[in-house]
Amino acid sequence: MINGWFMTYKSVRHGIVHSSEISSSCQCPFLMSVSQITPSLYLGGVDVVLKPTALSRRNITLIINATAEHSCPQYKGVECLHVPVLDQPHASLACHFDTVAERIHNNQLGSTLVHCTAGRSRSPTLVIAYLMKYEGVSLRQAHEWVLKCRPHIRPNAGFWRQLMEYERKLYGKNTVRMTATSCGVLPEALDGQEGLYCVNG
Repeated sequence: MINGWFMTYKSVRHGIVHSSEISSSCQCPFLMSVSQITPSLYLGGVDVVLKPTALSRRNITLIINATAEHSCPQYKGVECLHVPVLDQPHASLACHFDTVAERIHNNQLGSTLVHCTAGRSRSPTLVIAYLMKYEGVSLRQAHEWVLKCRPHIRPNAGFWRQLMEYERKLYGKNTVRMTATSCGVLPEALDGQEGLYCVNG
């Protein structure tokens, strides 16, 4: 399994993402409440936080609660960092990117669960920011990485713009732009592949 994760990491980092490669290493079917992003990083909705056995089975020692509407759980041996942000385009999530990424990176005692209400917008945004900062991947690559593990993620347009600003801060360039479509303003890959959108259909 570790080899599978390493192959996935290498492929994403070098911009070569093969669906068969990632699907074989991500233990995350579409309808699972929790999705494994790396060997020690999980992404999910609030439902998994209410299942202590699910947390202990995955050796969760740090929970990032990216909601304004749910309180942090109290479990022995589990820390909780509360990021009280609403899932709205104008909400400022970027001010938490560095703090959350650092806490995930420094959690050496066990695994981390990042969650919001449904695991679709706020928590995937934080995970994508972490992957950009500590795994050295671009925004487009980080999004593809998370999307393969949790196909129903959909950060809102405001969070996409904040991720784009963060990518430019980290790397001095962008791999994604926002463009108007018949379905609204959506992120589009900036690599010459016109019409390739970084969102699920």
